[in-house]
Amino acid sequence: MRSIRVFGLTLALPMLIWQLVFFLAPLLFLVALSFWQVRNFRLQPAFISANWEYILTSDIFWSTYSRSWLYSLIAMIVTSALAFPCSYAIAFKLSDNTRRLAIFLLVIPFFTSYLVRVYSWQIFLTDNGIINALLGKAGLAPIPLINNFFGTLVGYLTLALPLVILLQLFSLMFVDRTLVEAAHNLNCGRIRTVLEVIIPASKVGLAIAALFCFILTFGDFVSPLYLGGGTDPTLPILITDTTKSGQQWPRAAVIALVMIVTLLLTAFASVAFAYRKRGQ
Repeated sequence: MRSIRVFGLTLALPMLIWQLVFFLAPLLFLVALSFWQVRNFRLQPAFISANWEYILTSDIFWSTYSRSWLYSLIAMIVTSALAFPCSYAIAFKLSDNTRRLAIFLLVIPFFTSYLVRVYSWQIFLTDNGIINALLGKAGLAPIPLINNFFGTLVGYLTLALPLVILLQLFSLMFVDRTLVEAAHNLNCGRIRTVLEVIIPASKVGLAIAALFCFILTFGDFVSPLYLGGGTDPTLPILITDTTKSGQQWPRAAVIALVMIVTLLLTAFASVAFAYRKRGQ
């Protein structure tokens, strides 16, 4: 028994080293950097709380923080709502061979760079793009589809939708089919079966998929800048603007740490909700 434990710890050692080297160590450095100071555009080690006071008392920071939260929350809701019918159809309506093909097609977008996919959307969304050109031929005025929240949301969907569908799909595929058959035998309609049987049975996977969407969009820099225009900045854009303004890396570290704490609290709350049993 002891040899088995030692063998298990040995197998887990590379993951532990990875977390220490590439997560814990940079995080500790980020914490230390947040207390440094900048003088004459040069970083100097110190232990001052001025950076935290400046950021946490800044109206710009809190407005940007609220905007980032709202954007990610909307993206999470929209992405989950759009992904569920697709994942449900793949899990329950397609044959095994067709399901494998659908999973392969969902993986294909990850073969290309996310930045390239976002740039390609500009061909469709600009005032002279494909969509507005079609609207013009129909006698309709151009619609502003870029440099606003709609453009940012399109980028968020490009980033998170395939992954959310896959995570939901893997959860729905393990739903006990006998529960669905029992619901039908009790004259339960399709919609009611989905709401009262399938969704509760796959709640953990659906919650984890939504959490991944929130995490990805909350830290995304590309879509708010290239499709949203950057006029209403999110926290990642604020970090770059802060580093460009007088080389204020300590203040940028404060913003990054607030983001990390926010995502950790959100992740813990989501996992607790996902594994909470009915009635608790």
